[in-house]
Amino acid sequence: MQTDIEIAQAADVKPITEIATIAGLKAHEIEPYGYDKAKIKLDPTVKRDKTLGKLILVTSINPTPAGEGKSTVTVGLADALQMAGKKTMIALREPSLGPVMGMKGGATGGGYAQVIPMADINLHFTGDFHALTSAHDTLAAILDNSMQQGNPLNIDPRRILWKRVLDINDRALRHINIGMGGPTSGVPREDGFDITVASELMAILTLSTDLMDLKSRIARIVVGYTYTKKPVTVNDLGVAGALTVLLKDAIKPNLVQTLAHTPAIIHGGPFANIAQGTNSILATKTALQLADYAVTEAGFGADLGGEKFLDVKVPLLGKTPDTIVIVATVRALKHHGNVALKDLNIENVDALKMGLKNLGQHLTAMGRYGIPVIVAINRFTDDTEVELQVVKTYVEQFGASAYTTEVWAKGGVGAKTLAAAVIEKSAQESDFTPLYQSSDDATNKLNSIVQVIYGGQGVELSQVAQRQLLEFKQLGWDKLPIIMAKTQYSLSDDAKQLGAPKKFVIHIREFVPKLGAGFLVAMTGSILTMPGLPKHPAALDIDIDKNGIITGLF
Repeated sequence: MQTDIEIAQAADVKPITEIATIAGLKAHEIEPYGYDKAKIKLDPTVKRDKTLGKLILVTSINPTPAGEGKSTVTVGLADALQMAGKKTMIALREPSLGPVMGMKGGATGGGYAQVIPMADINLHFTGDFHALTSAHDTLAAILDNSMQQGNPLNIDPRRILWKRVLDINDRALRHINIGMGGPTSGVPREDGFDITVASELMAILTLSTDLMDLKSRIARIVVGYTYTKKPVTVNDLGVAGALTVLLKDAIKPNLVQTLAHTPAIIHGGPFANIAQGTNSILATKTALQLADYAVTEAGFGADLGGEKFLDVKVPLLGKTPDTIVIVATVRALKHHGNVALKDLNIENVDALKMGLKNLGQHLTAMGRYGIPVIVAINRFTDDTEVELQVVKTYVEQFGASAYTTEVWAKGGVGAKTLAAAVIEKSAQESDFTPLYQSSDDATNKLNSIVQVIYGGQGVELSQVAQRQLLEFKQLGWDKLPIIMAKTQYSLSDDAKQLGAPKKFVIHIREFVPKLGAGFLVAMTGSILTMPGLPKHPAALDIDIDKNGIITGLF
């Protein structure tokens, strides 16, 4: 059996200029990056006079080591819609090098439902993440230099929010001391590194509507506080223009293709467990303006990426999804029913029924928004017909339907019935209702997320978090949308609580204000913004030969 990268390397790749033509882009509207990649200039997002296409949001149950294949289903569904005669585009996030070299793997789909060039996308691609890393760390250097050069802004080194970033999992850099070595080496203070995708600049890039919106958002970033607890912004430091210059190309969406030559836009990569977890506004809007069906995904499960897409991205996008697809696998559901990984290939209906409660909570949560919901069962070879029917029957209790897909092995052909259902559901009227109103206070927003989306009792705020909310109210920040930074593996803030736990409380230890992005991040449990590598990192299996052929990259 061929690996994902072997399938990608054997693909018939069309020149990116041809893919641009299929998408409806003119030659002057793209900037080719070699043969098979291109940047889309920002003009198409503002000059198209066309009714927006249908928006299909793909999300999933809580991820497990058993695998769900959300990106694979997203790609396969888009190819199936294209095969059905519907002009279709995909909008996905860019992969981070951290998971690629760590444990999770890439984000280009798999098997015969992939976007290509797979290796390039999973590695350096068009340099967007490098630009973000450079811009973020430039700001860190400017901040420390301001304190070194007399500290004219009266910045308190104990109250700096802006860490440095690196796009690799490196736990040793979570907490560091800088400025060591005497008076010429900077002001000594505690610091640390986040992973690049956790940078507020990443969130800003993906939420900006154009270059000037990007610049104004960067100017609003709060980097720390003065000795009198007054916020210090990038505007105060005077480098919003310089940072925007560093991101002038990164803000342009990237155009690639699937194995079936469906145009795909891949842009931005905020994680859904520490940020909003969706591709950029510009990428999704461009796909909507060019195609009849724009298929996009939200990171991790519906409790994280799905909720944030609907409550944070939709108001800025100005378009609600026409259909929501929740991806599940029999294997993952059995794992949520407490079956060990080594036993997942054995039929176990009782465990499956127990694990289905996780899917049930996501169906309830997504159904709350008033948008049609469909379940895609990403089929594995060991799944039995009995197990598949159990899932389909369970889903019907929620007024929804489940469809088996086999896109890894068959590509778009393996999602024909799912695509037909998406076309049917997307033609229906929907009545989108947001989870909360912008005027609600932070605690009410938090409780709504926990009670409605997670199925828990509510939130418990630490003394630090309570004090922060009082300070935010005085600063006028208390009405901002909420980004819940929570483990992706459980509906609760305890990664070990699988399935659908009840009567749990989400513990908020602190808030991080992201004024440029326009939200408050609620840090829960032990969530980390700089992951660590596993005992056997994926990097140990990656190699390249004298002909430049890469192996081990999934």
